[in-house]
Amino acid sequence: MKIWSREMREISEEKDTNGEVLWVWCYPSTTATLRNLLLRKCCLTEENKLHHPFVFGQYRRTWFYITTVEVPDSSVLKKVTHFSIVLTAKDFNPEKYAAFTRILCRMYLKHGSPVKMMESYIAVLTKGICQSEENGSFLSKDFDARKAYLAGSIKDIVSQFGMETVILHTALMLKKRIVVYHPKIEAVQEFTRTLPALVWHRQDWSILHPYVHLDADELEALQMCPGYVAGFVDLEVSNRSDLYDVFVNLADSEITIAPLAKEAMTMGKLHKEIGQLIVQSAEDPEKSDSQVIQDISLKTKEIFTNLAPFSEVSDDGEKRVLNYEALKQRRFPPATENFLYHLAAAEQMLKI
Repeated sequence: MKIWSREMREISEEKDTNGEVLWVWCYPSTTATLRNLLLRKCCLTEENKLHHPFVFGQYRRTWFYITTVEVPDSSVLKKVTHFSIVLTAKDFNPEKYAAFTRILCRMYLKHGSPVKMMESYIAVLTKGICQSEENGSFLSKDFDARKAYLAGSIKDIVSQFGMETVILHTALMLKKRIVVYHPKIEAVQEFTRTLPALVWHRQDWSILHPYVHLDADELEALQMCPGYVAGFVDLEVSNRSDLYDVFVNLADSEITIAPLAKEAMTMGKLHKEIGQLIVQSAEDPEKSDSQVIQDISLKTKEIFTNLAPFSEVSDDGEKRVLNYEALKQRRFPPATENFLYHLAAAEQMLKI
C-alpha cells in the first residue's frame, strides 16, 4: 500500500544501566543528520529526565513517531533500562504508528532481538497487516487519514481561547507562521495537531511541525516553509520573533500577534462574525467536533465565494488572479478589504 512505502524506516535506541544511550539498529539506513535529530527527540538522553511514552513530529517532509518504554525486570533485556522504537514515514497518522510501535515494543521486550520486529515490519510493509496472539494484531487499513485529522478537539481550543480563536483561524487562512509553546510536549502536540482543522478546505497537515527544538538545523528546515504550525517546549522561543507571526503561550492562554504581522492580521467586522460563529458552534453541546469543523468550513467557503467576483483569468490563462481595482471599487470596510487582499496573496492569486 502507498502509505507503507519503502520510505518507512524502523529504528531502535537503548539506554543501558550505565546511563549510556546506544543507537542499536536501523532499517533501512538513515542519514547522520536524521539520526542526530531522532536521538534528540527520544527522551533517553541524559538531559531529558522525563520519559514520554509517545511523541511525533516532522522534519523536512519526513514524519517520525517514537514510542519509549521502561524495561521490566522480567524482560530478557537485562542491561537495558529503557528503549525507544522509532518509525519514520511520509504520512501523518499518530494513532496508526503509535499502535504499531507498541506491538514492536512488546516483541522487543520478549525476544530482545530485532528479528521478530523485522518480520512484523516487513509484513506490514508488504501486506498492511501483522498478526500475533501474544503481542496483538495490527491492520493498516483500520487507520484512516481522515480520522487522524479529526482526532483533536476544536471545542477544547475554543473553550480555552474563546473569540481569540479567530486570530488562529485568520493566521491559518493567510498561511502565517504560528508558534505554540507549552512546557509539556503532550499538550503541545494535542493542541498543534488540531489547528489545521480550522482550515479544513485545505486538509493540509504538512504545515504541522509539532515537536521542534531550537536547534540550527531544525530551525533552518522550519524557516524554509512559507507558513506553519510549530510546537516548542522551550520558553526561549518566545524571544525568537523571527520565527513567528502569531505566538501562542498555551500555558498562560495568551495569543500574541508579532508587530510585523499586525497589518495583515488587522481584525474587523468580518473577523467578528467569524469569531462569533466559531464560538457559538463550539459551545453548542449538541454539536460534535466534526460538526464544528463543518460549520467553520462553510463560513470559509462563503469567504472564498465573496472573493470570486474580484478574480479574473491570468494573462497566461493558467489560473485566476485578483483584480485589485475591482476589489477596491466594492468599498468593503478597510479591514475586510485588507483581509481579502492578503487571502488572495496566500492563495497565490496576485498578479506578478
